[in-house]
Amino acid sequence: MKVRILTLKNDLDALESINSVGVYPESIKFLKPKAFHLIIKLEKINSAACNIIKQEMLSIGADAAVAKDVISGRIKDSDCLLFGNISQFNKFCHKLKKQPLGLKEIGREINEVIANYRKVNYIFRCGCYKLYPGKKVYIMGILNITPDSFSDGNDFYKPEAAIKHGLDLVKAGADIIDIGGESTRPGAQRVSCKEQIRRVVPVIEVLKKKIKRPISIDTRNSKVAEAAIRAGASIINDVSGLRCDAKIAQVAAKYKSGLILTHSKGTPQSMQRNPKYNSLMPEIIDSLSKSVSLAIKHKVKAEQIVIDPGIGFSKTTEHNLKVINNLAELKILGYPILIGTSRKSLIGNVLNLPIEKRLAGTIATVVYSILEGANIIRAHDVREVSQAVKMVRAITKAGNA
Repeated sequence: MKVRILTLKNDLDALESINSVGVYPESIKFLKPKAFHLIIKLEKINSAACNIIKQEMLSIGADAAVAKDVISGRIKDSDCLLFGNISQFNKFCHKLKKQPLGLKEIGREINEVIANYRKVNYIFRCGCYKLYPGKKVYIMGILNITPDSFSDGNDFYKPEAAIKHGLDLVKAGADIIDIGGESTRPGAQRVSCKEQIRRVVPVIEVLKKKIKRPISIDTRNSKVAEAAIRAGASIINDVSGLRCDAKIAQVAAKYKSGLILTHSKGTPQSMQRNPKYNSLMPEIIDSLSKSVSLAIKHKVKAEQIVIDPGIGFSKTTEHNLKVINNLAELKILGYPILIGTSRKSLIGNVLNLPIEKRLAGTIATVVYSILEGANIIRAHDVREVSQAVKMVRAITKAGNA
């Protein structure tokens, strides 16, 4: 056949395809922005502004969908769907600079969102470490020093067992070790700061001397976070997204540690009591955006931040599946994305399997998440997940044939 449809994943794919035709080098910068088509949704835009948006999009060869009663003015506002390629959106946003009704600000936001969405060259600074999540998918190995975690509670509760498991995780391929002294499973009870510190600090101190990997402390408490950082950890993994203790951001800023901000609602004791959303992904994005803003307000640098949609935190199985399926939407925030599906209940509910038999389901969610833009994978079964990640990366790097 002489006809093909190309599937371009990023700018490098576009550059390779354009070069393969043999174009003039000077034309590449004009052709590349035309290679990617986007659909952008604007919510609750004034009807008069909607009419301007529709006309301006049509004027550049793109299009927009608005409610049928916008043109007559029968409704006050409407959502808008904008259809176009990158080049067209650049022209459209330039046109909006001269328009009233807040359209200049909307154009600026569209430009920012597109730039974030296309971003691939992330840098994650965590203490003395500098990671590149855009170039590599990192594996975060889970080390729970707890008697009640949902999957491995009590397995590594003793320091000697925890240290050995931490070393084993590194041998299996973990790039980061995530250590927690308090379970955050649904229904888990709070653990005092003193007890968390007693559990995690001795293990961190030993592992810091034995491994050349970033160590993460999984905690919602600033005192625990600081004790762990002083013991040798370089990342704070806060599953509350600073809602529980905003001083965690101050600790991250003080020690220049990495900060993982997770979306959740309520507490582990209450988060699974009939969680509801009016609009799932927009609410998650808005919540994470607020967590990021709070961190930056406390002097945390953008390159210290990673975001996590919080699979299993204040979400039903259906919510969790939708988050994974729409994970790429989180890219508009402009930060590396961590995903943690390992052995979780959504897999058990879909496959009707107990915790110890959820590896295949875990790998399926990991692979899909990477294709949707995940940069860091939190996992129990590090060796198997690491192999799956390596295979996916080899395929995605292969490019077009």
